[in-house]
Amino acid sequence: MIRIENLSKSFTLHNQGGAVIPVMAGAHLTVEPGECVALTGNSGAGKSTLMRMIYGNYLAAAGSIRVGDLDVVTAEPREIIALRRETLGYVSQFLRVVPRVPALDVVAEPLLAIGTDRTAAQARARDLLARLNIPERLWSLSPTTFSGGEQQRVNIARGFAHAYPALLLDEPTASLDATNREVVLSLIEEAKARGAAIVGIFHDAEARERVADRVIDVSAFTPRRAA
Repeated sequence: MIRIENLSKSFTLHNQGGAVIPVMAGAHLTVEPGECVALTGNSGAGKSTLMRMIYGNYLAAAGSIRVGDLDVVTAEPREIIALRRETLGYVSQFLRVVPRVPALDVVAEPLLAIGTDRTAAQARARDLLARLNIPERLWSLSPTTFSGGEQQRVNIARGFAHAYPALLLDEPTASLDATNREVVLSLIEEAKARGAAIVGIFHDAEARERVADRVIDVSAFTPRRAA
């Protein structure tokens, strides 16, 4: 479902004389349906960079990233938008929403975007908000007013609303209490059971051991710098 071959990435520091910093070279990764692959490595090794390249936020310097039948590296913007709408979900660490939109609509939006009936979409949103212990009195309010933990759980609910064939998870259990951590791990297991291909960053070692089928140390893809 996700196949990465010979992937490279560098950043150009325009405010420092155009210095080029290579951050990844020769990366390769395959994630099959129903499999969860965890990315590990020291801070700065390129875990988040790799995730953002898969999602199309960062443009690769070379190589290919195939999600289903689409090569993200060479795809047109409209193809990336369609991929994100239908195939590839992303649960980041931070919730970014339009102010004044109720939490219920924030969670239902991915389903509405693919044409799901509003009643069914909101029913799924209610189920997820309830599972993640967001009080019902908050569902009609904008999550921009919520606590950090509540915003994180709304973000997770939104990411799992649609049955994406592929999912990117960036620290989905970070800062959660034991009860909500268990809910999130169950959601990941359910996604795997229905055949989702998952790439995740889990600093929570116990969570990683529970849901990950394989672990990839992205430090192996860090270019060696000359001495």
